[in-house]
Amino acid sequence: MASSRLTSLALLFVACAAVAQAPTRVRGTVESFDGKALVVKGAAPIRVGEKTEIVYTQPITLADIKPGDFLGVTSRQAADGKLTAYEVRRFPKPVNPGHRPFDGGANQTMTNATVGTVAQASGGRELILTYDGGSQRIAVPQDASVSELVPGKASQLVPGARVNLTHGADQVALRIQVSAPQ
Repeated sequence: MASSRLTSLALLFVACAAVAQAPTRVRGTVESFDGKALVVKGAAPIRVGEKTEIVYTQPITLADIKPGDFLGVTSRQAADGKLTAYEVRRFPKPVNPGHRPFDGGANQTMTNATVGTVAQASGGRELILTYDGGSQRIAVPQDASVSELVPGKASQLVPGARVNLTHGADQVALRIQVSAPQ
């Protein structure tokens, strides 16, 4: 009995430690960056360290996307279940494949998957994405943002730039995805 209590306490401790160390996500617009401290509107200052990875969302066209490319597609899901992309990103390598709710808002999804087909559809363009255990058909309207992730630089962290970043409990950015100001 005492052994099982100790095991339960040990598991609880490990679970709490894992939660405490989980990276925090921040999305928003850069207010300022002095080379060390990044201020994102509505968030506490975040430090940019030597090991912070910065990637830039370089605009491309949907015509640049080919079968076999790996994409991250953020979509809105209609009441009938159909998905419409508002952001399409080509990744240099597969990252967290699958389809899941997106934490950016209600009725939003994230699909990280390999392109099976890029086609014209009655309402515009369409992607068929595949991943282990499933596939998704996603409409891509003309106004959807289409980009690829390329190595970025701290000099791109300018006021008005959009960022999607993760940081640790120490407030040091682990990874920053930056897009040009709109």
